[in-house]
Amino acid sequence: MIIQWYPGHMDKALREMQNTLKLVDAIIYVLDSRAPYSCINPKYKDLIGNKPALLVLNKADLVNEEDLNKWTDLFKRNGYDSIKLNSTISNASKIILSKMEVILSDKIEKNKAKGIQLPLRFMVIGVPNCGKSTLINNICPRKKTETGNKAGVTRANQWVKINANYEILDTPGTLWPSFKNNQVAKNLAYIGSIKDEVLDIEELAYSFIEDVKDRFFNNIKERYSLLCNENTETIDIYNEICLKRGFILRGNELDYNRGAKAIIDDFRKGRMGKIILDKIEDAKNGFKLI
Repeated sequence: MIIQWYPGHMDKALREMQNTLKLVDAIIYVLDSRAPYSCINPKYKDLIGNKPALLVLNKADLVNEEDLNKWTDLFKRNGYDSIKLNSTISNASKIILSKMEVILSDKIEKNKAKGIQLPLRFMVIGVPNCGKSTLINNICPRKKTETGNKAGVTRANQWVKINANYEILDTPGTLWPSFKNNQVAKNLAYIGSIKDEVLDIEELAYSFIEDVKDRFFNNIKERYSLLCNENTETIDIYNEICLKRGFILRGNELDYNRGAKAIIDDFRKGRMGKIILDKIEDAKNGFKLI
């Protein structure tokens, strides 16, 4: 399946982020741990410029830690500071403020030397549904931003005051005008960064099984108690899932729509086990995030 989705509000959001950039000291760049490479927005490279940045691999609880460590090691070798995070755990995101103080230590010392006491200001960026607003609410003493497990909840910039020392700018999740790599587009669709309403859910589920069965067939097999194996045709795996779950219409036809929704929902909510969609080989041969 070929996917393209770039609603007009994202272009507007990128322009507003560019105009606001001069007001912030550093960038908090949120990546979904299930697809860290696919979440790298090429538009952000020009947006960020020389601003200090911290990569936050969010939703780390949904993937294998050993697999995720390969990504943090890769980022480190390429000169990027990164941390692993599950922002749904109370106070987990406060480590970000400590990391940002280290990254901005020179600026902090210069301000102290001048007798200046200004709050540090951070811009939070990332693709839709990577968990930016949840992360910010985790840092805040009380909930400040709207969240939701779908693309497009945050539609405008929102300044959030943490305390007298920190302010954070929550920005809308943004993609880029054209996906040159369709696998990246599919991965973003699987994790919910592309609005479900613009996708063919049955085709999406079929593509998901096709894409992950070589590396994660056991995850699928255990979730649905399948009798087939990794060499089984994708459509036959899909059929067996529908049968196992009892998704059958009148006339004994399989209900592929219900089956598709169950497959995608099970993956997104971690019921299919720990899966990283991106292959680290795709990013190893030199890449620039920012």
